Amino acid sequence: MLRDLKSTPNQLTMLRLVFVPLAAIAVVEGKFGLALTVFLLAGISDALDGFLARTLNQKTLLGQYLDPIADKLLLSSSFVVLAMNRQISWWLATIVLSRDILILMTAAVILVVVGYRPFPPSIYGKLTTALQITLVFAVVLLAVTQWPWLHQLRNGIVFFVAPLTVFSGVHYCFSIARRLNEPHA
Repeated sequence: MLRDLKSTPNQLTMLRLVFVPLAAIAVVEGKFGLALTVFLLAGISDALDGFLARTLNQKTLLGQYLDPIADKLLLSSSFVVLAMNRQISWWLATIVLSRDILILMTAAVILVVVGYRPFPPSIYGKLTTALQITLVFAVVLLAVTQWPWLHQLRNGIVFFVAPLTVFSGVHYCFSIARRLNEPHA
């Protein structure tokens, strides 16, 4: 396990965990230029750690756990601090956090009851995460630039993020239930 921490992809993932409080503090302090920089660096490190894990054949069990944890922590904390800073609505942050908590609780129950089972994300989950990331980026960029067209884009993304977040959370739970009931799940 300690050897896994030394792999370059896992070190990049650990760096992304360091970005979580930096991004949150930057938003809370109203330093949106810094927050934008941290989000960009987090995105680059996320893409790079996945690329390196595949090309260097450094996929590890630790990385399989840490990578989505780092992503979820950064995204969830972003919604909370952006809502605290009145950059997004609390109702939207609540929907996003509720979905993440639902998925986490489902995974925990499955782990306790039937043991570890891999449940790769669905296309709906991936699309939801991509739109949520795009929304956070647009909101922070809007706080830096004030481009008028970005207001419309942000509003449009919110229109899709909210229902897709709910749908993907429900879809995840039903998919998990179905797979657990299969004979060779």
